[in-house]
Amino acid sequence: MTSYINDETIEKVRESSDIVNIISEYVQLKRTGGNYVGLCPFHNEKTPSFSVSDTKQFFHCFGCGEGGDALSFIMKVENLEFPEAVKFLANKLGIAIEETSSKNQKVIDEKNKAYEINKETARFFFGNLTKTEVGLNYLYNRKINNKIIKQFGLGYSLNKWDDLYKYLKFRGYKEPDIEKLGLIGKKSNNDGYYDKFRNRIMFPIIDTRGRVIGFGGRVLDNSMPKYLNSQETPVFNKGEHLYGLNLVNKFSDKKRIILVEGYMDVITLFSKGIDYAVASLGTALTDRQAKLLKRYGENVYICYDSDQAGTNATNRAIEVLLKEGIDPKIISLGKYKDPDDFLKENSINEFEKIINESFNHIDYRIYINKRKYNIEEAEGKIKFTIEIAKIIKRLKSPIEKDVYIKKISKEMNISKEAIEKEVFGNTIKHVGNSNFREKPKVDDKYKRENIAPVKIILPSASLTAEIDLIKLMIFDKIYFDMIINEISLDEYTNIECKKILEIIIDLYNENETLNEDLLYKMSKEIPNISEELLHLVFEKRIKFSPEDVEQMIKDLINTIKVNKLRDKRNEVKEEIEKLENKSEMNSSEKEEFLLLCMELTKLNKELNLMRHEDGR
Repeated sequence: MTSYINDETIEKVRESSDIVNIISEYVQLKRTGGNYVGLCPFHNEKTPSFSVSDTKQFFHCFGCGEGGDALSFIMKVENLEFPEAVKFLANKLGIAIEETSSKNQKVIDEKNKAYEINKETARFFFGNLTKTEVGLNYLYNRKINNKIIKQFGLGYSLNKWDDLYKYLKFRGYKEPDIEKLGLIGKKSNNDGYYDKFRNRIMFPIIDTRGRVIGFGGRVLDNSMPKYLNSQETPVFNKGEHLYGLNLVNKFSDKKRIILVEGYMDVITLFSKGIDYAVASLGTALTDRQAKLLKRYGENVYICYDSDQAGTNATNRAIEVLLKEGIDPKIISLGKYKDPDDFLKENSINEFEKIINESFNHIDYRIYINKRKYNIEEAEGKIKFTIEIAKIIKRLKSPIEKDVYIKKISKEMNISKEAIEKEVFGNTIKHVGNSNFREKPKVDDKYKRENIAPVKIILPSASLTAEIDLIKLMIFDKIYFDMIINEISLDEYTNIECKKILEIIIDLYNENETLNEDLLYKMSKEIPNISEELLHLVFEKRIKFSPEDVEQMIKDLINTIKVNKLRDKRNEVKEEIEKLENKSEMNSSEKEEFLLLCMELTKLNKELNLMRHEDGR
């Protein structure tokens, strides 16, 4: 049976390949300007003429003319055919190879059908827009002209219940295929279908290969939800794509990419000549999206909304980008909410100016924390310095640490030594320009063999699990929704955690995003709440991989439920022991004894079942 590697796998290998890392295994490369150079492996030379571009993910030899991407290089250097080169790199990158046999052609056909339906839908929405004043007037009022409308393929969904459904049916498409793409839904009485997008400006989401993979729709008034996005489908996962990247790939010189929040931000910037903006499709930036940014842009700028939700999203995006090896710049919009808002009152030259004045990620956090704390007062100054010390502590470069310690010392009029203690701890010792921790001397009477052992007080496994679940819920509403559906408030054992969770539920009920500062302030007002718990919840960050978070949530919930069952079982055992220790039991006590024994058996079964499901 013939088989071949599917397009998605090939694309994933291409996008995950770092050409500099791959070629460095064969050629000694040296950074020169924006590129890397070395001796060509394909012909004999003494002067390096082999160039590798990190930003373009491309190599070229000016001596022999060989060139291409990472796959081309592997094919040439390892003498492999294309499929073998894909497998070779996939194995290096830990990517599972998905081969498609003729037997599985049905899957390929289904995806091609999805692309076809989406394309036809985009054409239909575009046609609606050109024939409808209400949609066009909305865009014209936002200074979006016909050229931009055509380039982005913007459209309009009429305020009718089954307009698209009837059109696609007329074109010969079947209901299950259309419904699978989230374009229509079944009526509650199962009597027909209705359009999911109605009375909205429509934004086709197009991948870098020019295929329509999904849609976003914006209302024309103040009704909610303001934006409606395609559900996840066989051809669309919003965490794997960036809106507008297809046009950046086509028009931009790829030296920079600006990451914004919304469709209109991308379109407004493009209409003003900024053809290198992309949007993260209303989701927290993912590792996959960070890889795309790294592939298509040399310099990445974050320009999210300036409200608290945007600030929180910016901080999260910084972490994701740093993990991917991208050192982002952050654009400050000042009093303006978003780029669209800024450009209503300012010229494109003014926007270029704030791009050039953008912060690095450390200066941005300093800027944000100065706004957060009143540094004119002693308490605010202390809190600000402690917060920045935590950021400095995480820097890898000793020089960077030294620069920012001096900067904060000067700005806050706090001694350099005090900030160093906050960054490095109390055991810092100076030798020349380097810092290291000095091992503290231990008095003989305090040595381990001379002191009685004490019980170390640590959070229980159940409490740790409850705190970690709360941290995940704070991090993203997606995780909040996952958790809240799997474990009820009553199943939490710690009263303080329950109180914090109640506040989180209330805040998410009011808004799609969580104001962490407000949550912290409200949590501090919980009567008798311990500072230790607040520290564990708000100061210590949870480490997790987005790919493994679902399993992690299951494990944490299982820990809580198992511990609760164990506590209940211990209570029942104690009650049984009390009755057993009696010299004689009356009839009611005998009945209670039997009921307790039955309950103990039931609890043991539940615990064994949960251990079995957990694989323990």
